[in-house]
Amino acid sequence: MMCATHPNIVQIIEVFANSVQFPHESSPRARLLIVMEMMEGGELFHRISQHRHFTEKQASQVTKQATLALRHCHLLNIAHRDLKPENLLFKDNSLDAPVKLCDFGFAKIDQGDLMTPQFTPYYVAPQVLEAQRRHQKEKSGIIPTSPTPYTYNKSCDLWSLGVIIYVMLCGYPPFYSKHHSRTIPKDMRRKIMTGSFEFPEEEWSQISEMAKDVVRKLLKVKPEERLTIEGVLDHPWLNSTEALDNVLPSAQLMMDKAVVAGIQQAHAEQLANMRIQDLKVSLKPLHSVNNPILRKRKLLGTKPKDSVYIHDHENGAEDSNVALEKLRDVIAQCILPQAGKGENEDEKLNEVMQEAWKYNRECKLLRDTLQSFSWNGRGFTDKVDRLKLAEIVKQVIEEQTTSHESQ
Repeated sequence: MMCATHPNIVQIIEVFANSVQFPHESSPRARLLIVMEMMEGGELFHRISQHRHFTEKQASQVTKQATLALRHCHLLNIAHRDLKPENLLFKDNSLDAPVKLCDFGFAKIDQGDLMTPQFTPYYVAPQVLEAQRRHQKEKSGIIPTSPTPYTYNKSCDLWSLGVIIYVMLCGYPPFYSKHHSRTIPKDMRRKIMTGSFEFPEEEWSQISEMAKDVVRKLLKVKPEERLTIEGVLDHPWLNSTEALDNVLPSAQLMMDKAVVAGIQQAHAEQLANMRIQDLKVSLKPLHSVNNPILRKRKLLGTKPKDSVYIHDHENGAEDSNVALEKLRDVIAQCILPQAGKGENEDEKLNEVMQEAWKYNRECKLLRDTLQSFSWNGRGFTDKVDRLKLAEIVKQVIEEQTTSHESQ
């Protein structure tokens, strides 16, 4: 709402606070419904792929509009934190359609405390990766928690802008890995942290030195050396009187839907890993724990409760079937909610989710999903989009099934 008054930011038309009952729900629930401006021109990637003659001048014009939107946010002391081509939309399909910034789901007012690692891998600034590294080490006790935590600032958006310009010009990101992984690969992390990228001759030989210059100045590892917002707007590439009508190779590359889909899939797979605080718990083996309750149980000969699930590799196939069945129970509860006497649907969902989690603790996708749905180990602390949860659990089942079949 604070940012939406700018002509290069998607407008908010109206906000409603209504009680709405969706088909899978037994009763209406209070919701905020946001009606936003219709952006019929589609995403930046798609637009480029549709125009076989996407020129450097057009890329410069897109950059200028995106930078103006970003400047408006930064003047309000707001960091967007998820700047990428999918979040730049065209108003319509006309040749001179305005470009607008959207998706403020991870935006935050910069009060000098931006430390939660939230990003999409291809566009992440080194400072955000450093924040993530320190955050993970502090959580695991490798380094002591600092009284003044490592933070980053709005300049992380400028790094992302540099990556977007690079992709627009050539059709692929400057930092990538040959090894596909659910976590950001070490070689890709190293390239980002050291600012190691190139301008391959095949795609970049016809691209102007001005364009390369703005990319170089934005992709500086040290924030204080990075081009400022005003510096970008004043850069000759954005204000050139030259024709710059050279056709970019990015249009041809992005016509390959598999290439675009691959990049977008990589984004989607890693959003949960990278945007959500790491809540992993490290458990010691039972035999090495010096716990008074366990010592007493051993002395008394008390067996663990039946409800405690201990993975037995000799019964792997049977355990796998049970694990998948528990996941299917979650989907069933999401789609066709059922509750016993004296129990509501939310309690029942928590119950079946606890069972599924007990048998599928090793599944990273499920763990990341539960973190994103505010799961505390016993129940969901916030209202759950059941259809969305069911869809992701279905993906978990498919992943687990494929994994078992390959073993």
